[in-house]
Amino acid sequence: MDHVKSLKCLICGREYSPNEIEYVCPHHGDEGIVDVQYDYDLIAGRISPATLAENRDYTIWRYRPLLPIEPDSPVPPLSVGWTPLYRTDRLAAGLGLKNLWVKDDGRQPTASFKDRASAIAVVKGRERKAEVITTASTGNAGAALAGLCASVGQRNVIFAPQTAPPAKIAQLLVFGSTVMLVRGTYDDAFELCLQAAKEFGWYNRNTGYNPYMTEGKKTATLEICEQMDWDPPDRIFVSVGDGCVIGGLHKGLKDMLALGWIKRMPKLMGVQAAGSAALYEAWRTGIDAMAMKPIDAQTIADSISAGLPADRIKGLAAVRETGGAYVKVTDEEILAAIPVLARLTGVFAEPAAAAAYAGLCKAVAEGQIDPQERIVLMITGSGLKDIASARKSAGEPYVVDANLSAVKQIAAGW
Repeated sequence: MDHVKSLKCLICGREYSPNEIEYVCPHHGDEGIVDVQYDYDLIAGRISPATLAENRDYTIWRYRPLLPIEPDSPVPPLSVGWTPLYRTDRLAAGLGLKNLWVKDDGRQPTASFKDRASAIAVVKGRERKAEVITTASTGNAGAALAGLCASVGQRNVIFAPQTAPPAKIAQLLVFGSTVMLVRGTYDDAFELCLQAAKEFGWYNRNTGYNPYMTEGKKTATLEICEQMDWDPPDRIFVSVGDGCVIGGLHKGLKDMLALGWIKRMPKLMGVQAAGSAALYEAWRTGIDAMAMKPIDAQTIADSISAGLPADRIKGLAAVRETGGAYVKVTDEEILAAIPVLARLTGVFAEPAAAAAYAGLCKAVAEGQIDPQERIVLMITGSGLKDIASARKSAGEPYVVDANLSAVKQIAAGW
């Protein structure tokens, strides 16, 4: 990894070689999150918009020279990345907007954005010859790790809160993972995963702890800008839980600015559920990330439920450094967003993903958005992840007798 200069602590600024530490800055315990620093001059000689235009590998690995992996490391066979970016004029018109796109990461192999990070985790774990790779998850990160591990025959252990949606737990089990359902919150599962990884020497995928997960997630903004011919949007809306996804989007944008691939920085708009809005409150009040205190997180959008966001430093920086904002939405607004998004775009989002659209609606209503702005909604997971919530949002079907007259009676009322 000659293109990786160092791992830099985001608290104290100390820098380490990639072989000097594995996860965090030792001066701050488990909270000493570090960030991968690159040699952009070296990278510029290996990859550019011109070389990408000739590249027919439509996965995250098309950006391999900008990822923190060894040049000869094998990658999982599942096709991760290059998800579609749809222009959505009908959805835009309903909000009085002129330019709106949806980036649908529900189209990933395990149906969520988290495949991007898990693909990197599998590569890094196997570089270290790990017998077991582990993570804590409300469902999606675990399912992503389980599926990517299954594709290469890698043992894995997933810690998830017992309240995680059944569809997500089913994915873990089907992929053959060892699943530990924790009687507690996501934060409890996260802590137990840290303890187990240290005890047994497992490779730890946890976001907000493993710095390489940000690097997998940044590929979404690399794709967005490439799909928009390197003319980035004005704003990107994305749902936020522990802060790693929005931090990853920010990292990709910073990489592209440093390389000269884009000329300006989009504003990142983080959307949090009202019952899990620690980052929103920290942004609103202006406090430092390390001064944040745990909250009792409660939301139907399990994928963005976090009492104390593990990647809060990157999560706050992503909004503050881009001139963006955090938006808070209720569970009712999230549920209402699911069918509207689906019926106007054909994209079926789980609650956490639909929160991005709910946040856009609120930002428009509050006058934060210029109608001419070019906006991307990052949809992070498929609605098939949480069918129970989808049914709550969409209403009930007609039940009819097996004869045409019953259909005619219903149709007459249309």
